[in-house]
Amino acid sequence: MNQEIITNDIVSQGAAAVAAQAGMDRGRVVRVAGHELTVFAESPPLIQAIVDDLRTASSRAWVESYIVAADAAGQAVAEALKERARAGVDCRLIYDAVGSAGTPAAFFADLEQAGVRVHAFHTWWYALRRVAFFRTMNRRNHRKLVVIDDRIGYFGGMNIVDQSGIETVEQAKARHLPVSAGWRDVHARLVGPQQRELADAFERLWRRVHHQRVKRWPRWPIREMTACQHDALFFFDSRPTMRNRRPARVFAALIGRARQRITLSMAYFIPVGSVLRALRRARRRGVAVTVIVPGRSDVKLVQWAARHLYAKLLRRGIRIYERKEQMLHSKAMVIDEHWTVIGSCNLDPRSLRINLEFLAAIRSAELASAIHDLCHFELCNSRRVTLRDCRNRRWWQRLMDRGAWAVKRWL
Repeated sequence: MNQEIITNDIVSQGAAAVAAQAGMDRGRVVRVAGHELTVFAESPPLIQAIVDDLRTASSRAWVESYIVAADAAGQAVAEALKERARAGVDCRLIYDAVGSAGTPAAFFADLEQAGVRVHAFHTWWYALRRVAFFRTMNRRNHRKLVVIDDRIGYFGGMNIVDQSGIETVEQAKARHLPVSAGWRDVHARLVGPQQRELADAFERLWRRVHHQRVKRWPRWPIREMTACQHDALFFFDSRPTMRNRRPARVFAALIGRARQRITLSMAYFIPVGSVLRALRRARRRGVAVTVIVPGRSDVKLVQWAARHLYAKLLRRGIRIYERKEQMLHSKAMVIDEHWTVIGSCNLDPRSLRINLEFLAAIRSAELASAIHDLCHFELCNSRRVTLRDCRNRRWWQRLMDRGAWAVKRWL
């Protein structure tokens, strides 16, 4: 069975060079249209950067995350928020009630006592008072945002959770630590005028969940994005309504513009609808499509559903790689040499149709190169999936794949 894990374009660069370019231990800085973006691939340096920036806040420090854990990372962020709140800074925190279910209530109560305004998104009690209880509980806030004054913003796929000191899933299990340890992801620090759009996204949701008047949700600039011929940043935040399929339009529109290559690095990969059709059309145009997914997923049902698609995608010439050892939790797409999409949005029905998400489509050759380097690094630590792998799956494994695919919209 073919176990080759490095494609020819990666070999030409050399694994050592790729690792040096893509390690991003302290973040890689790129400049885009008058903005400074620092890209992080691992949690410890990101959390440290967030804490350092929070401590400089003079007017506001807003944090939004699906998971806020009461571990070293969560405590560090909490202490920075409490310190700034006591200094009179407007400090707010939005966390998801399901994503942060493992965090003690005392952790958030301590923040509120220090003057931080805290909101739990879609609690059980809130959902019980709604007519559409199950639909309300199923809709989670998956966004990850940090806003500091009018200067700095953060967005991407990492939660406020400690992942330091662990290299692999095996080491995490040996030390009886959460399998989230050692995850690989993509997150960005933004400095520049469009930081205001991150603040607006946070403010809109804050007012909405507190039943305050919200100005009309902004129109998504998809036409402007697809027509753009210069370096630019476009931000998209999901509107908190039950029907929300706009993230799929962003991915499908950019995939439709691809002429040479598409590289996807996705934690949860179940492409459906317009996104799946766009990928198929791209292959018919001769575009090289490479997909990197975790070899070991924290959500097995999602992985089984994805594997149900593998054979069909492979037959169309789409290359699929499974990341070894460390859990791949990134949500990134690179189109040709210019376009990059990063944020909290996976290519699965939950992110594309149900959850609240925040994503950025950025036209920049420098950023595209940086994310390509990161994807090359992941590929050097991945195993290529072949049709033989699919044929060799046992009947009960294929049955589980089919069963997971049948309930994909609920995963």
